Amino acid sequence: MSGGSYLALVLLTGLLWGMSINPGPVFAQSPGISASEIVLGQSCALEGPTRALGIGMRDGALAYFKLLNSRGGIRGKKIRLISYDDGYEPKKCLANTKKLINQDKVFLLFGYVGTPTSQVAAPIAAGKKVPYFGPFTGAEFLRNPVNHWILNLRASYYQETEAMVAHLITEKGFKRISIFYQNDAYGKAGLDGVRRALARRMMWALNEAHYPRNTVEVQPAVKAMLMTKPQAVIMIGAYEPCARFIKLMRKAGSDALFLNVSFVGADAMGRILGNEGIGVVVTQVVPYPYDKRVPVVAEFHRTVRGHSPQVEPSMVGVEGFITAKALCKILLETPDPITREGFIETAEKQSNADLGGFTFSFSPENHQGSNLVYLTQIGPGGFVMPINDLNDLYEYVK
Repeated sequence: MSGGSYLALVLLTGLLWGMSINPGPVFAQSPGISASEIVLGQSCALEGPTRALGIGMRDGALAYFKLLNSRGGIRGKKIRLISYDDGYEPKKCLANTKKLINQDKVFLLFGYVGTPTSQVAAPIAAGKKVPYFGPFTGAEFLRNPVNHWILNLRASYYQETEAMVAHLITEKGFKRISIFYQNDAYGKAGLDGVRRALARRMMWALNEAHYPRNTVEVQPAVKAMLMTKPQAVIMIGAYEPCARFIKLMRKAGSDALFLNVSFVGADAMGRILGNEGIGVVVTQVVPYPYDKRVPVVAEFHRTVRGHSPQVEPSMVGVEGFITAKALCKILLETPDPITREGFIETAEKQSNADLGGFTFSFSPENHQGSNLVYLTQIGPGGFVMPINDLNDLYEYVK
């Protein structure tokens, strides 16, 4: 071999060796992202007195994830949701959240259920720069001030309670309005919303009574309410204690109008109350689950028939489905390589994004996607149905 040929061979070998150990820029892989899947984490009540809410939110979301995965997922990556039971207790939720982030290495946290649980989980997520997407709560602390890592899809409790007070005064002319609430962060978030709505009208609550979380110990509150004879009671609680409160109040002869925020779980409460729930009002923040004229509701029904036949239509199930669809729309639009920051940046570009009759918008200044609030009532047999206003209510006959 000539000297020139030998030198050329050495240079070529060195070049190839350099290329093999310096392949160019390498992008850091986000936790929870692999070539085959995107892993999400959820903590919610799957057991205990609020289990219907956690199960509904989880199963509604899983139905959409199964549909998307059957179509190839997110550019070939399947969605996998890890759900842990917290019994609607903050301590369990805290442990679950740490496990999901530190051990399971999830990409983001999804569909948490509850205000007291979100109160402990959201700060951890934000501190670790893990997106906290679509919690089933309207608590104001998740919305204001805006946190870069927290994205809410549903309307707030302030908006729900404002709607209740406005309807009560405009359509009924009621002034004797009381508040029944769960004695924790959730109940107090709703309590604050009612107080604010009344204060805007130079009014105050006739009476405020509460009960302990995860119990049905409502008798002291019933006794206090009966003494003041309210025209309406705005309720911030879970379905079992709220149903018991309504039963006891009506059994004692109260003719008050009872109104609940969406978190109560209208379908579960309706099943407990049956005809004893006629005329009970519940505000809602997602489309009515039986109105198939709304495209996303029709899609929900087709999907559960084809992929999750065990899932029954419910307000909570539809919310889980819609929240999952919103999440996946953002993921599909997030450029590769998918990162947590890239996900947030893509979310903040959503403007009147239409999921099929349900729209949402985010921006750097606004991390609440929807402002939808409307009324439903419990009708005969405990069936939940939409109404235009309080003039449409069934009359409860003792």
